[in-house]
This record gives sequence, structure tokens and C-alpha cells, in this order.
Amino acid sequence: MSSYDDSRPAAAGQDPEAGSPARVGTVVWGLTVVALAALIIISGLGIVALNGTYVLIGLMIGAGAALIVGGLVAARRRDNTSTTGKS
Repeated sequence: MSSYDDSRPAAAGQDPEAGSPARVGTVVWGLTVVALAALIIISGLGIVALNGTYVLIGLMIGAGAALIVGGLVAARRRDNTSTTGKS
């Protein structure tokens, strides 16, 4: 039996079927893992020879840049949403 209890009623005004949007970090790290797996497969097939250090450096630079840009976009989108009138 799971410790997660989903039998609670939804809060007023919330649609229980509407999920929250995917988080930037989850998407970026998921794509990083998929890219790393694809590079390992390509390298294992002997199509290209890859230097592991350079591959990891490139992936970390790309993931870091994507996290920064995604965070800025999410913050900008959050700032443009309607407010309650309070400061």
C-alpha cells in the first residue's frame, strides 16, 4: 500500500485533471540524460569516437545554459500574470 493518499478532494477552484506544467529543470535534465544515452550508443556502435571529458563538459554547459534561460523565461512569465492588487 502506498503512503500517497489521492482521496483528498480538490481545493476550490482547482481542476484535479489539469496538471501543473513541467518544470524547466526536469525537462532539461531529462533531455541531458537522453542525449548522453544517445551519445553512448553512437560511440558503442563505432560510428564516431568521442572523448568522454569533452562530451560531459559540452552537456553540462548546454544544460546549464538551458536551465538559466528556462528560469528567466519562467520568471518573466510569472511576472506577467495578473496580480491581486497587493504589492
